[in-house]
Amino acid sequence: MGALKNHQNPTFLFFLSLPILLLLLQIPTQTSSSDTTTLIYKGCADQKLQDPSGAASQNLKTLLNALVTQSSQKNFAATTSGDGGNSAVAGAYQCRGDLTNSDCYDCVSKIPNMLGKLCGGDVAAARIQLSGCYLRYEVVGFKEVPKTQLLYKVCGSKKMKNGGDVVGFEGKRDSAFQMVENGVKGNNGNLFYTGSYESLYVLGQCEGNMGNDDCGDCIASAEEQVKVQCGDSISAQVYLQGCYLSYSFYPNGVPGTISSSSSSPGSGRHQHTERTVALAVGGLAALGFLIVCLLFLKSALKKKSGKRGGY
Repeated sequence: MGALKNHQNPTFLFFLSLPILLLLLQIPTQTSSSDTTTLIYKGCADQKLQDPSGAASQNLKTLLNALVTQSSQKNFAATTSGDGGNSAVAGAYQCRGDLTNSDCYDCVSKIPNMLGKLCGGDVAAARIQLSGCYLRYEVVGFKEVPKTQLLYKVCGSKKMKNGGDVVGFEGKRDSAFQMVENGVKGNNGNLFYTGSYESLYVLGQCEGNMGNDDCGDCIASAEEQVKVQCGDSISAQVYLQGCYLSYSFYPNGVPGTISSSSSSPGSGRHQHTERTVALAVGGLAALGFLIVCLLFLKSALKKKSGKRGGY
């Protein structure tokens, strides 16, 4: 019975609850981001590296190592490995504009090991697109692909889940596309834009070595490809050689946005979610602490009252 009484002592409850409260306060406020390393598509040349000396293979390894290293410092880099001869290899990587350097590195560093499995050895050119980044390379002199060349597309459903059409969808989509086109050109020159318009979430990005006007033209080409390839799909992703564009329609409003029509160059939605989680966790911890304090105060007053009655 004595042990049971000790467990009911508010002082004991306070110190028992303290580690739990501290744990709640230490819960990270950043929500886990969606996976950035999911494979979207692969592009592998039919030709293998033609170099009996092995210089091209070595240059490719050097190039990949250099690109992975740079991905921990910035979200885009392009470089060439080799002396400029037939064995030289050029390549680049790019991460989504709202990724941190750490997330960018985590994404890009996965690709070198995937190349052998996906392309079957050292090919003359390859491009691997993950959900958060891509990496491409080609031997110097390999046929170049135009920036507006369509590489891959994903078209979503053409109907709402309840079978109804989205009223005025095409007009809303075109307005959202115009936001992206203007945004990539004016967003401090970083060629990346995210925003929402009338329940449509849109994202566009151009390769980091493009000029603002060229980027806008590339996004405009991506918009035309969306209309041709995906029609009235309520979501789509279109990847061109120099840029990509995606959009999703949310009938109940874009998650994490304050209003139904807003624009945010960067990760505003993610930051809004972080603040919400922080407030929720902080409120829970404060509530638990208040309950323990009230129990302690109630017991103290009860003891004090009991002592007075005993005299």
